[in-house]
Amino acid sequence: MPEPTITGDSAAAIADSVRDLIARGELRPGDVLPSVRALAAVRGVNRNTVAAGYAALAAAGIVETRRRGGTVVRALVPVAGEGASALGDAVNLADGNPDPALLPALPDLRGYSTVLYGSPGIDERLGRWAERHLLPDAGPDGALVLTHGAVDAVERVLSAHLTRGDAVAVEDPCFLSSIGTLRLNGYRPVPVPIDEHGMTTDGLRAALRAGVRAVVCTPRAHNPTGASLTARRAEELRALLAAHPEVLVIEDDHFSALARTPYRRVTPVGTARWALVRSVSKFLGPDMRLALTVCDRDTADRLRARPAAAAWVSHVLQHLVAGVLTHSATPARLDHAARTYADRRRLLTDALAAHDLSWSEAADGLNVWIPLAGVPEAVVVNALADHGWAVRPGSLFTLAHGPAIRVTTSTLLPEHADAFAARLATTLASITSESPCSPA
Repeated sequence: MPEPTITGDSAAAIADSVRDLIARGELRPGDVLPSVRALAAVRGVNRNTVAAGYAALAAAGIVETRRRGGTVVRALVPVAGEGASALGDAVNLADGNPDPALLPALPDLRGYSTVLYGSPGIDERLGRWAERHLLPDAGPDGALVLTHGAVDAVERVLSAHLTRGDAVAVEDPCFLSSIGTLRLNGYRPVPVPIDEHGMTTDGLRAALRAGVRAVVCTPRAHNPTGASLTARRAEELRALLAAHPEVLVIEDDHFSALARTPYRRVTPVGTARWALVRSVSKFLGPDMRLALTVCDRDTADRLRARPAAAAWVSHVLQHLVAGVLTHSATPARLDHAARTYADRRRLLTDALAAHDLSWSEAADGLNVWIPLAGVPEAVVVNALADHGWAVRPGSLFTLAHGPAIRVTTSTLLPEHADAFAARLATTLASITSESPCSPA
């Protein structure tokens, strides 16, 4: 079969030709385009013309440049999500879900009236609840917008202000859907290291120097590590961001109602574009796909300018969420759930300590992050699965971080904690002893 012929004498024409070849199936994901030098010689144009055409394709997310691998047609990479299953009778410590037994009961739909086009976009009770519990954390100038969960909120806010190719600072490791959101939309992720106090100051400073246009930060109960910002760390990050008021700041406070650590704001007062996102999926259930997003007025206007069908959040869903949030029994139920999750997380970390195992020193959320100190994570994950334990490989959550595993503790039973820690210790010792680099 003859090789596809790229035509065109200008950057735009060359880019259009490649797009047409892909649309006709003559170029497929993984195919390598001719080098800039080779195509310029064939077309009789300057190399800069071809380079500009390829750059336009890369900015649109159609191709990617792989140094020695050349310019390659991109494949659609599936985005990993929560909800990993466990094979057979394995104990599922991988799925990232809350415990269904700790979710508040949903009210019935009595009192709900059909909502028609042209009605206010936000349920009245939900709006009043947000005014009392959310708007004070964001300051007096924030505007409330509803989205279909935190991932939708982050994606919408980024797309309201950025274009393909823009650099975005993101924690490393970070929530797996954040990585997918950036890659699918053609943004360039810039990893910022994280420690037990959250996003590091030096890491954010380096990212700002690299020219990031946005920062996505988890202020507490970071997924996957459980890290929460201390008052000092939040102050340091605010000081850095204050010198860059043009940078978009998104705070994903996904664990707000269950967090045992306080919310500490990183968005400086002078930041022009910002958003504070609080979803309900962790404490009301993943099917309650709603997030309350407070943002600056310009961002709110941009989000509301979307077509009505895209911006519409079901009022049936809003009615249910408002019913739970305003119910008199909800605060006590959420406090019980938060204390239970904290106890279960502590069960595992105490067991890890008893077996001389290390983990990320953080104390909130549903997960424990366990670095593997150079041990191949796939070998560990598979070995644990063989003995009835399902965990998530750390590579799903990282851009540049070393090997690790993420363990979800939301449904951990007391008898699981020591048994899992013992199995992990045995597994690591076995792998280390079999390593060809181990001493004889």
